[in-house]
Amino acid sequence: MSDPILRTAHTCRLAPAALDEIHAFLDTAFAGTFGEDDWDHTLGGIHAYVRDARGLLAHGSVVQRRVVHAGRSRRVGYVEGVAVRADRRREGLGGRVMAALEEVVDGAYAFGALSASAAGAALYAGRGWTVWPGRIAVQGPHGVERLPDEEGSTYVRGAGGAAVPSGGTPAAEVLVFDWRDGDVL
Repeated sequence: MSDPILRTAHTCRLAPAALDEIHAFLDTAFAGTFGEDDWDHTLGGIHAYVRDARGLLAHGSVVQRRVVHAGRSRRVGYVEGVAVRADRRREGLGGRVMAALEEVVDGAYAFGALSASAAGAALYAGRGWTVWPGRIAVQGPHGVERLPDEEGSTYVRGAGGAAVPSGGTPAAEVLVFDWRDGDVL
């Protein structure tokens, strides 16, 4: 069996067959709960994926989001679609994918953000991602709407592993994400 190979590519550089394979992989990895909005959120950025002779073993992508924080609109690298094939977990494949995505965040964004499931939180925390301590909101169709259910599961990481800039006051410690269909985070 061949050693797993990590590759990165922008969505536009992936052939339709490769995108179909990634989509099917994520649908399987998320036990059929990876909907069309989730797939749409995964596209338009850099994909990092690990494969061997049998196929995909792990995947993740980072896409640009706009986040208002401390009175500024910031370009943020938002991590999406991170999964490892069930029979290959705990081999460091998720860490390899995240390292590639963090390199993108470090070189292109003010900071990174993601929404972690309970199962995935340890991976992110172990890599230096921290739970955002403030409020989470979205610029919705009717103005800014708080997302209390996302508080405690939204992780951030400053570019280069630095801390995310502080707003300085408790009122400024809110991240207001751009609107999108489906799960906002």
